[in-house]
Amino acid sequence: MKVTDVVDAYLTRQRSLGMRFEGAGRMLHQFSRVIGNPDIDEVTPEAVAKFLHGEGTLSATWMLKYRVLTGLYRFAVGRGYVCYAPLPKHFPKLPPQQTPYVYSTEELCRLLESTSVLQVGHSPHVPTIYRTLLLLLYGSGMRIGEALGLAMQDVDLSAQVITVRDTKFFKTRLVPIGPRLNRELAAHMERRCLLPLPAGEASPLFTTRDGRPWSYTRVISWFQHVRGAAGIGCPVGEPRPPRLHDIRHTAAVHRVLAWYRSGQDVQRLLPQLATYLGHLDIRSTQRYLQMTPDLLLAASQRFALYAMGASHEG
Repeated sequence: MKVTDVVDAYLTRQRSLGMRFEGAGRMLHQFSRVIGNPDIDEVTPEAVAKFLHGEGTLSATWMLKYRVLTGLYRFAVGRGYVCYAPLPKHFPKLPPQQTPYVYSTEELCRLLESTSVLQVGHSPHVPTIYRTLLLLLYGSGMRIGEALGLAMQDVDLSAQVITVRDTKFFKTRLVPIGPRLNRELAAHMERRCLLPLPAGEASPLFTTRDGRPWSYTRVISWFQHVRGAAGIGCPVGEPRPPRLHDIRHTAAVHRVLAWYRSGQDVQRLLPQLATYLGHLDIRSTQRYLQMTPDLLLAASQRFALYAMGASHEG
């Protein structure tokens, strides 16, 4: 049985269980192409190891590929398509995960201004729409894939709410937005209506000039140009520059910082932030909020006020 046939059978099964498996599906089809699509029982450990390593230097993608292939081979062995999984028994020493980055307000402004760099070599509407995407990511804390998956009908301007469907954990959630972001989206939707709407209100919110949704890889590639034009490079001690995904991290940290500065009960509000970000539980949110200098200072000042109050009571 060819690798592509096993991949298709595996994806059909997983999706029948309610899983989207879009990224995993692309990776598995890439696997079959890279190794030449032989019969699955002819795939060698050397071919698997080469695919896991990929081109260039070893990266954290190795582990992601390994997990996806583990699922495929567990399925294949269980169905009798192959006797064993030719996966490595030992893991290589992978580079550490990239430290989440918190953009300053000034850096965010530079990113927004630098979307103008996309005027060169792209459709005229791209810079303005990309600017709206950045504002949406910061103002809502959405994942990039969630934002790119939005349709026109998911934005309720009158209620100032966005419906995020089929999220990372296969749930739908409502994301309230502020008045400034609401006005930005209202202007965007007016411009969007001048472009093709192949599915009416179900058409993608972020689209190419012929009505197709923006792809994740294209949006990431554009961000690299915008980040470069904004003059944002690698932080001290980091091998790679900040990512587009770090805008979501920034949104969360800035929200907690605002709560500290306004005297809010942060521990009580963290579960609300977890729901807002689409996390399964508060532990994910707590890990997400690494201590930045500003956040650490705000927390220290808050504790100092608490300690002074406690000493006066004594």
